[in-house]
Amino acid sequence: MKTNQESMLTDFPKIECPFIRQTFKVDKESFKKNGRRVNLRSPEVYLAINKINPGYEWVFDDPGTFAVEKVDGSNVKILIEKSEIITVQNRMNYINPLTIKPGVNLYIMDGIIQASMKGYVNSDGEQAGELLGPKFQGNPYKLEHHLWFPFERSYSQLRYKSFEKFERTYENWSSWFKDHLFSLFFQKISNKKGDPANKMMAEGVVFYNLKRKEEGQPYMAKLRRDMFDWFYTDYVEIIDES
Repeated sequence: MKTNQESMLTDFPKIECPFIRQTFKVDKESFKKNGRRVNLRSPEVYLAINKINPGYEWVFDDPGTFAVEKVDGSNVKILIEKSEIITVQNRMNYINPLTIKPGVNLYIMDGIIQASMKGYVNSDGEQAGELLGPKFQGNPYKLEHHLWFPFERSYSQLRYKSFEKFERTYENWSSWFKDHLFSLFFQKISNKKGDPANKMMAEGVVFYNLKRKEEGQPYMAKLRRDMFDWFYTDYVEIIDES
């Protein structure tokens, strides 16, 4: 039997923003009053600015790039061999699938079992996904049970078709993210519950380019709503010293 260390999978790659990001100071009084409302830990914000991050031009000019919803959970990788769970890993933390002690391990395994029942888990190979549910990230999707959602499934299920209809600019994406980036995952859940009018904003998007993946090049980038200044300006004063 392999040891925990021998069973470890690779860590999730760091996904960069397609725009250059810059730190801005926040007025200290407004930070003290409202900083917690926008999840600020210190009087500063790290924002995307209207300059393309070198090396990420493909996000803007490659027709093979598409955008999917960035669901808000915890990264979990699994390795399955002949329908048997070999490794479960939360970031770089090994999860023993045989442990029944109450805690995060059980919630993660609950999510994987729920996913398996829905046909989300392949019978062989390594898969990466997001663990969602009552014990993760405040359960923004109001799930009754935990669920592991594989990233590859998001290619078809959570793809924003509107991304391909408009010019790829900072201004367009800022407007889209502010007023129209609704969570496709939450909409699917609401539809199943018979409440299609129920909506919530998505956390952001992940840009993918599968041709670049096949060529061994960087193929992912991410952009979140909290990378834009308007996410904060109703609550805190941002100081632009440029």
